[in-house]
Amino acid sequence: MDEKTMQKLSYGLFVLTTVVGDKDNGCIVNTVTQITATPNRISVAVNKSNYTAEMMLQSKKFTVSVLSEDAKFEIFERFGFQSGRDVDKFSGFTAHYMSPNGCEYISQGTNAYLCADITEVLDMGTHYLFIADVTDGKILSDVPSCTYAYYHKNIKPAPKAKTGSKTVWVCTICGYEHEAEELPEDFICPICKHPASDFEKVVR
Repeated sequence: MDEKTMQKLSYGLFVLTTVVGDKDNGCIVNTVTQITATPNRISVAVNKSNYTAEMMLQSKKFTVSVLSEDAKFEIFERFGFQSGRDVDKFSGFTAHYMSPNGCEYISQGTNAYLCADITEVLDMGTHYLFIADVTDGKILSDVPSCTYAYYHKNIKPAPKAKTGSKTVWVCTICGYEHEAEELPEDFICPICKHPASDFEKVVR
């Protein structure tokens, strides 16, 4: 199977945030889905290795900031390309406010936020699937939501190929670069956890 077929499924992009004690953290996800309207319930799948998932198991709550088409690449770098275990993702970042459930929401490059209380956690192997009741929400702008396809076409910088002798494998999902002549079939991106099939070869 061509694994890139899965990239043809279009869905939104979000900043998922939670808080434990005085520690705020968040990550980029593309897996928020409404399950039911009555009660208003959503689900979100998060890789088990993400610090945000670990914190959500403790906090039992989260806020989803819906990214819009005016989101800048910097927000993806801040919340998607580094781990909250190593850095404070909110340090030096002012475009956020506390939502009604105590988790931060992102106020720039977003068009809405939703607050949710986790009611169930399903173990899906590599991911946890969090089921949650929506407790609050607010519209922030009328700018259309950023889809996965829109991000790849209009926001994420394209790899710059140059004539040279250095071979770099670039993750088409998050932009992580791995320098090697060949990429093992079982290689996993250390940032977004996607497989080798989502890497492109670039010679520089």
